[in-house]
Amino acid sequence: MAKRQYKFNPESLKYEKVGSKLKDKITRLFTYVSTSLAFALIIVVVFLSYYETPKMKSLKRENQRLLTQYELMSKDMDNIQKVLDEIQQRDDNIYRVIFETEPIPATVRKAGFGGVNQYSRLESLDNAELIIKTARKLDIIAKEAYIQSKSYDEVMELALNKEKMLAALPAIQPISNKDLKRTASGWGFRIHPIFKIRKFHYGMDFTAPTGTEVYATGDGVVEEIKGSRRSRVGLGMSVKIDHGYGYETVYGHLSKFNVRKGQKVKRGDVIAYVGNTGGSTAPHLHYEVHKKGEKVNPQYYYYKDLTPQEYEKMIAISTNVGQSFD
Repeated sequence: MAKRQYKFNPESLKYEKVGSKLKDKITRLFTYVSTSLAFALIIVVVFLSYYETPKMKSLKRENQRLLTQYELMSKDMDNIQKVLDEIQQRDDNIYRVIFETEPIPATVRKAGFGGVNQYSRLESLDNAELIIKTARKLDIIAKEAYIQSKSYDEVMELALNKEKMLAALPAIQPISNKDLKRTASGWGFRIHPIFKIRKFHYGMDFTAPTGTEVYATGDGVVEEIKGSRRSRVGLGMSVKIDHGYGYETVYGHLSKFNVRKGQKVKRGDVIAYVGNTGGSTAPHLHYEVHKKGEKVNPQYYYYKDLTPQEYEKMIAISTNVGQSFD
C-alpha cells in the first residue's frame, strides 16, 4: 500500500495530507509507457539483428534453394544449347547437303532476341540478374528448337521424296559411251575451233556420228526446243529439260528432235539425235548441266553408269583435249 505524503503548513502549524493532481498522474503515466515502449523497441531491434526467427530461417533456406535451382537450371540449359548447336550443324552440313537444299541462315535461327527489353518486369526482383539470364536462355532455346523442328519437317519431306529426286538428277551420260572413246572436250578453258582463241567451255562434248541417239540424263519435263538445221551459230538445234530440284540440262548441235515442248521424259528416254548444227565443226553432242541457274561441270554427275575406274579415265580424256568442237 502506497504511503501517504504530508506537508507542514506554517500558517496552521499543522501537517496536512498532500493530494496528487490529475495532470501529474497523466504525465507520469505517459512517461512510463513511452519509456517502456522505447526499451521494448530497442530489445526487438537488437534481437532481430542478431537472432533469426524460425520463419525467417525457413524463408532464407527456401530462397537459397531457389537460387541453387536457378543456377543448376542455367547450367543445364547451357548443355542443352550445346546439343542444339550440334544438331543444327548436323542439319546444315549433313542432312541438307545430302538433299542439296540450302542451310538455314544464322540470321533466321538467331532472330527475334533483340530490341525491346521483355524482361523489364523481372528487374525489381532479388537476384534479378540471374533470373533474367536464365529466362533469356530459356526463350532462346525454345525459339531455336521450334525452328529446328520446322527444319526437320522439311528434311523429312525431302527424305520421303528422295527416290523421286534421285531419279530426276542428271546422273548418266547423254549418249552411249561404254568405252568412253566418244568423250571429247570437257569443262574448262579450250581453244575455240573457229576463232582459235582461248575460251571457257561451259559443258562437255561427245563425238558421235550424225543420227546417234541422245538420252535424257534424268527424269523431267522438256522446257525448250529451238533451232533449225540451217542454223550455223550457237548450239543450233537444242533441247532443254527441267528436272526440278534446281536442275536443268541442255543438249546442243542436234540433227533431229524426238520430243515436244512440255513432254515428260524419263532417264534413258531418247530425246533427240546427234548432229552438226549451229556453231559446230564436226558431228558431236554439246551437253550442259545447270544448277539453280548456274552452269556446272557435267562430269560430277556421271555416277549412275560409270565405275570409279571409268570415271577417272573419262576425266583424263576430257582434260587432255585442248580444243572444243563448238
